[in-house]
Amino acid sequence: MTQLDPENWANEILKLCQASPVGKRLPNAFYVHLSAVSALPLQLQAYEQQAQIRLDKEVADATLIKFSFSEPKLSYLFYPTFDEDPHPPLYASVQVDLLTAEVSYRRYDEAANPPILHRKEAFVTPDYPYYQQFVQLTQQEKKLGLLNQARFIGTKREWEQRLRDRAVEIKGHEVIVHDTSAAPPKKPKIERHKAAIVRQQLSRPVRVALEAELFTSDTTFFDYGCGHGGDVQRIAEKGYESRGWDPYYHPDAPLVEADIVNLGYVINVIEDTAERREALLKAWELTRRVLIVSAQVLINDSANRQVAYGDGVITRRNTFQKYYEQEELKSYIDQILEVDAVAIGLGIYLVFRDQTEAETFRASRFRSHAATPRLQKRVRRFEDYQVLLTPLMDFMTERGRLPAKGELPEEPQIKAELGGLRRAFKVILQATNQEDWNAIAQQRTEELKLYLATALLTHRPKLKDFSDTVREDIKGLFGTFKHACAEAEAMLFSLGDQAVIEEKIRNSKIGLKLNKSLLVHLSCLEELDPLLRLYEACASRTIGRLEEVTVVQFYVGKPKIAYLSYPEFDSDPHPALKAKMEVNLSDLKVNYTEYHQDNPPILHEKEKLVSSDYPLYEKFARLTKQERDWGLLDDFKAIRDRRGWLKRLEENGAELKGYQLRWRKDLDPYRLKILKNQVQKRRMQHKKNQQKKKAKNSTTEA
Repeated sequence: MTQLDPENWANEILKLCQASPVGKRLPNAFYVHLSAVSALPLQLQAYEQQAQIRLDKEVADATLIKFSFSEPKLSYLFYPTFDEDPHPPLYASVQVDLLTAEVSYRRYDEAANPPILHRKEAFVTPDYPYYQQFVQLTQQEKKLGLLNQARFIGTKREWEQRLRDRAVEIKGHEVIVHDTSAAPPKKPKIERHKAAIVRQQLSRPVRVALEAELFTSDTTFFDYGCGHGGDVQRIAEKGYESRGWDPYYHPDAPLVEADIVNLGYVINVIEDTAERREALLKAWELTRRVLIVSAQVLINDSANRQVAYGDGVITRRNTFQKYYEQEELKSYIDQILEVDAVAIGLGIYLVFRDQTEAETFRASRFRSHAATPRLQKRVRRFEDYQVLLTPLMDFMTERGRLPAKGELPEEPQIKAELGGLRRAFKVILQATNQEDWNAIAQQRTEELKLYLATALLTHRPKLKDFSDTVREDIKGLFGTFKHACAEAEAMLFSLGDQAVIEEKIRNSKIGLKLNKSLLVHLSCLEELDPLLRLYEACASRTIGRLEEVTVVQFYVGKPKIAYLSYPEFDSDPHPALKAKMEVNLSDLKVNYTEYHQDNPPILHEKEKLVSSDYPLYEKFARLTKQERDWGLLDDFKAIRDRRGWLKRLEENGAELKGYQLRWRKDLDPYRLKILKNQVQKRRMQHKKNQQKKKAKNSTTEA
């Protein structure tokens, strides 16, 4: 078997591909049809055999094989309609790492804008049944200039736009040129600069990036397509080096590289698909660390009187707006830049230059706060070294494990005084509870497993792509990377069983349980069962969360998550639902609804949505108890919206002043007496019910 030499892979594979009598060579890879493998140089055939050995399933129905020039990897590409479709879309790919034997899968069958093929004859041998048909098609397309600037026609939509621009139609493998002698409809003049918004605060994408702590003290920032320059100014005011460029407002400003580059709502105002692609590529070219890409993803309703134009719409200000589906936006970024963009909000993605930083960022998003275990008793030896031991306790709280060699600056001093980190931890255990430390380790283990499980949805991360700290986390918490991935895969596999998900929802110790769903405040997601956290992460990792999301809704019996916005959750005892974003986990389709505020749905029993340590928990609970005693919550169906709730208050002679429930001052005295008597009876009944429940629980425990 041919031995791999990773150092010389690029040179060797390039020479072999140049010597091949068949196949299509592009700048980064070599492609060949599966039927033509036998015509390849023997060494290429040997590499392909090695790839097949590493696969756990048959790839006989693959269409093309891709040999990467940059690293020892082969990919099997599936184009089911290769023969009949003149420009077939990519359905799926299977990538094999010949060095590590790792295999990753990726699907494109549901992508809104998949990659497509051109010049199909280049992939096959001359004796392929449809070779001449492919050749003739390519010759016709070349003659019409359809294949010029090939980098702008690599996806389905770009190709379709090219055909429309040239008034060309392709049926089967025949090119049809339409008569354009008649005057074409006049395109509206697009005044892109009018789409620029004069903001009084940071734009949402830049604000989200700041909140994600992407900016450090020496970070440089560049806004590509900065409009009036509001973000540039406000980032500079925060002490960062900040510049920007805009083709209309700041055309003479220099284009300079920066750590963080913002492409904020730019690609959705460029009507030309090739120019749109070029803007994304140029912004990426200027990026040293992180590119922020954002675009409109939700189409306004018909009240805005917008009309369809190309693949976007023309607004009444004569500006073009391309509205993306969220998953479509990710696919567009991934395909153009050949990356795996990270969703951090609705219509906002991050693209990291360094894969290690990308994986570390993804992992960090699953980390939650953990409190350092309290001291349980006074121990003289611990007190003598408490100042020295505090950094070790902080580290273990943060990572859930002992530091590896060199991770803790105080390690030499601890070793000199106490003999080593393990001995030092034994001293800590004399003053604290072992179970508290075990709980922290379990918390960090679950968080890391959650990250790995979500990563496996699209690719298998490599250990080398993690920072040294995360690699040590994996070693300390799981033993091996293989074991960590195995546990994550098992967790991910269980998501496919809706009965298991339903059981977790029904048995959740936190959240408001409705008939067919569970409502949980965003602050309490970390306290949910790990499987439900993974369920939500499948949506937020790809789609992002609705801005101002307050509550997450888990549905029973259907693979769906909803993000609910209650802007006045804390201040209003019964807050109104402002907006709702539903994500179907089976196809990642997003449905967005805004609610009219004249009669919106409202919340009750808010204490059930939060944890007991939520700042306003006691206030919420007291109000709910009072409302239950007053009979206001007896029929939830009747009080789901604001009008129903106000009607119930009126019927029961009550009114709310903040979180205080009061009798209305205009109540008839006799009716007030009856109502108060009913309240007293309910309180007594509730008390009896609680006593019975307590007695039943005691019997069960006994």
